[in-house]
Amino acid sequence: MSNTNVNPLEPKKSTGSFFQDNQKSIAFIVGGIIVLILLYMGYQKLYLAPRAEKAANQIYKAEEYAMIDSLQAKAINGDGSFLGFKEIADEYSNTKSANIANAYLGGLYLRQGNFQDAIKYLQKYSDTGSEVLDPLVTGLIGDAYSESKDYKSAADYYKKAADKASNTYTTPLFLKKLGLVYEALEDFKNAEKAYQSIKSDYPESPEANMIDGPLARVQAKQ
Repeated sequence: MSNTNVNPLEPKKSTGSFFQDNQKSIAFIVGGIIVLILLYMGYQKLYLAPRAEKAANQIYKAEEYAMIDSLQAKAINGDGSFLGFKEIADEYSNTKSANIANAYLGGLYLRQGNFQDAIKYLQKYSDTGSEVLDPLVTGLIGDAYSESKDYKSAADYYKKAADKASNTYTTPLFLKKLGLVYEALEDFKNAEKAYQSIKSDYPESPEANMIDGPLARVQAKQ
């Protein structure tokens, strides 16, 4: 019988390292990653950048039309010379202009009472990091659901809008709307929380100046 001792903590000797044994596979994988990176860089430079410039050059006219009630159809569909928000959003996706076009489209469709299309385009908007625009777009989705009498969905989006950024402009605005849809749902306890948050956290806001009435109303119904 052999007296050779084996240390169980000593690693076994290998006939070759992982990199030696898998050199061809690793080279293939690394090469594939490099190709993907180059393709992505080319996509950004040769495809997205020119598209972004074209979209930016088109959107300003639609923005002008959007400010005039009688020309809002041209803002959506274009005027024959300049594209409207709809074509910019659909044809120039993955650009900042298309993202803003989605927000404009949603707002315009909401004003027209076309709530389903409003929701469709507003939900395509991607947050930009703006403490005002991002919650406003989310809150507009709440408005579209509220106008459609879908108060539960409206409450979800108003809460998201209120939570998205803390400022005296958008936050108390959507807390007030949140309280109103909670009232429509006869959820007076949560309505009180929303109104009380305006009173306590945003006392300098316009909404706080008129919140005592709604607050007393929901308290009386509990």
